[in-house]
Amino acid sequence: MTPYFELESIFKRWSAVRSASAMLGWDNATMMPENSGDARGEQLSALADICHEIITQPKLGDLFAKAEAQNNTLNDWQTANLHEMKRCWQHATAVPADLVTAISNATHESELFWRKARKENNFKAFLPYQEKVLKLTRESAAAKASALNLSPYDALLDQYDAGTTSAMIDSIFDDLAIFLPDFIAKVTALQDKQPAPVEVSGPFPAATQKMLGRMMMEKLGFDFTRGRLDESTHPFCGGVPGDIRLTTRYNEEDFLSGFFGVMHETGHALYEMGLPAQWRNQPVGEARGMAFHESQSLLVEMQLTMNKDFLSYVVPLMREAFKVSGPEWTPDNIYRLVTRVKPSLIRVDADEATYPAHVILRYRLEKQMIAGTLEVKDLPDAWAAQMQQLLGITPDTDANGCMQDIHWPDGAFGYFPTYTLGAMTAAQLMATIQTALPDLGASLRKGEFRPLFEWLGVHVHSLGSKYSSPDLLKHATGKTLDASVYKKHLEQRYLS
Repeated sequence: MTPYFELESIFKRWSAVRSASAMLGWDNATMMPENSGDARGEQLSALADICHEIITQPKLGDLFAKAEAQNNTLNDWQTANLHEMKRCWQHATAVPADLVTAISNATHESELFWRKARKENNFKAFLPYQEKVLKLTRESAAAKASALNLSPYDALLDQYDAGTTSAMIDSIFDDLAIFLPDFIAKVTALQDKQPAPVEVSGPFPAATQKMLGRMMMEKLGFDFTRGRLDESTHPFCGGVPGDIRLTTRYNEEDFLSGFFGVMHETGHALYEMGLPAQWRNQPVGEARGMAFHESQSLLVEMQLTMNKDFLSYVVPLMREAFKVSGPEWTPDNIYRLVTRVKPSLIRVDADEATYPAHVILRYRLEKQMIAGTLEVKDLPDAWAAQMQQLLGITPDTDANGCMQDIHWPDGAFGYFPTYTLGAMTAAQLMATIQTALPDLGASLRKGEFRPLFEWLGVHVHSLGSKYSSPDLLKHATGKTLDASVYKKHLEQRYLS
C-alpha cells in the first residue's frame, strides 16, 4: 500500500468512529433518558480518545512526508484530500490526549447542565461548568496557536473555517457595523409608515407543524429513507451524510418560528446529503467549513423561504394544514410578517436585518473570553452592555441573554462568525443563481425546487472540500466574498 492510500485507510477508520460519536450525540440531545448522562459521557469520552489515538499515531508524520514526495502521482481529488488530511492531523497533534479527554468530559457535563440551568434561568449554578469549559478551551487554543503559528482565537476559527482570520472578520464586521444602524433606521421608518401586517394567531398544534415541516422537507428533496426529524432544546442538524438527523422545536402560539427552524436545518441537511458519495469517510468529502454550511441553511431559510415567489406557493399549504383563512393568511401578509425589522433578544428568532448584530455581539465577547480579558462571571453584564449598544435592548433574563445558545456550553468558540459569513455567502450564491436560472421565480411559484438544488449540487455540494472556501465561492459565483452583494440584497428586500 502506498503512503497516500495507507493514509486514506487510517482516515476512513477515523471518520467511522467520529460518525458513531455523532449518532450518540444526536441521541444525547433527543431521546436519551434524563438520568443516563453519566454512561453516555463515558461512551463519548472513549470514542474521543479513540479518534485522537487514530489521528495522532506516530507513523502519520512519516506517511505525510512520503505521500507529499509522491504528490505528482495523485489526481486533483487525492491531492486535495491529502491537504485536508494533513490539516486535520495538525490540529489533532497540537493538543495532548489528556486535554482532549478533559474537554470531551467537560463539554458533555456542561451541555447537560446548561439545559437545566437555562430552563431555570440559573446562571450562578451554571457558572462553574462554563468556567471549566473556557479554561480548557483556552489551553487547547494556546496549543493549536503554537503548532499552527496563529493567534489562539484564529486557531479556533481554523477548526470551523480554514483560512479565516479574525483580521478578516474584523474588517467585514466593522463595515457591517457602519452600514447596519442607518440601514435599520431607514427600514423601520419605512415600515412604520406602512399598514402593520396582521398577526396570525394560534394555537397551532405541534403535530400539524411537524406534518407541514416534513412535507416541505420532502418537496425540497430531503430523503426520509436516509434521515429523520425530531425535537430538541436547540435545533440542529446532526448525524452523518448517509443518516441525517434534524431537530427543531415547536411553539404552538408561533408556528413560523418552528417552520423557519425546519427550513434552516433542511438547508444543512441537503448539503450533507449532496456531498460526494465517492469521497465519503475522507476529509475531502466533507462540507467546506461552517461558513459554507451556514450559507446553505441560510440560503434556504432567508433567501428561499422569505422569497415572495416561494411564499405564493407555500402559504396556501399553510392555510390548508391549519384549516385557517382570512386576510392574515395571504402571501403578502405573511411576507410582511417575516420581513418585519425589530430588535429582539433571541438570536435564532431574530429578523434578517438585525441578525448580524447578534453575531457581532457574540464574536466580540468570545474573542475577549479567549484572550482572557473577559471572565465568565462578568459575561451577563458584558452581554447586556453589548446588546444595548448594538440593538438598543437589554435581556430580561440570563436565559434570554448569555445562556440562550448551546455553543459556549459545548465549547464551540470560534463558530459564531460563520453565521454572518454564511449569510453573506448565501446572498452571493443566490444572486448568481438568479442570473443562471432566469425562470427561477416561476419554478418557485409552482413548487418546483429541483432547478435550484441541482445548481447547488453541481456548484457547491458535490465539490465537498476539494477547494478552499474562497476558491469554492469563486468557482460558483465568479468572485470571492463581496460584502456589497449582501448589502444590495438587504436594500432590495427592505427598501425597494
